[in-house]
Amino acid sequence: MSASMPEPAENLAASTAIREVGEIVRTLRKEKGYTLGQLSALSGLSTGIVSQIERGTANPSFSTLVQLAHALGIPVGRLFNVPDQFRSPVVRRNERRRLDNHGLRPDDGSTFELLTPDLNGSLEATWVVTPPGYDTSATPFQHSGEEFGLVLSGRKDVYLDGVKHELGPGDSIRYPSTIPHWYANSGDEICTAVWVITPPTW
Repeated sequence: MSASMPEPAENLAASTAIREVGEIVRTLRKEKGYTLGQLSALSGLSTGIVSQIERGTANPSFSTLVQLAHALGIPVGRLFNVPDQFRSPVVRRNERRRLDNHGLRPDDGSTFELLTPDLNGSLEATWVVTPPGYDTSATPFQHSGEEFGLVLSGRKDVYLDGVKHELGPGDSIRYPSTIPHWYANSGDEICTAVWVITPPTW
């Protein structure tokens, strides 16, 4: 009989990471005093999926981890037991981390760059650049937390539950993220803004 082939190192590392995420989810759930059913209801995930994640038998997508993080009231970075890659509290302009716009509109010309060193804190600050015609009304956002935005140049329309708020250079806005909200650039020039969200959503 031939000896079984050893499992590739990358597979072992992935399995270990999945188990560690599950352990962290279980620990945080118990710290909050939630049952599996309560965390399931808060996150919008099935009890079976939450249980599989905690036992390390499921490989959750990033969006699933975001749902769990929101339900637990923590930044999604806390679910990963990895070393801090951003030791300095300073983020240089040419070292900003590019975010992927949640994967919703990859070709809309917008740019999102992280202004905070990482996503492990209680808030995220993002440099947002949107071209004329930018519009997210087809996919409104709604999640836990609070947001603050400051327009540096151009024009940005912020819709809160359908109510339009027009912002120009120097204008700012604050609102609960639990309100359905979306954004548009109805002007004829690029809009540059800084957006702060707590807890982090990426």
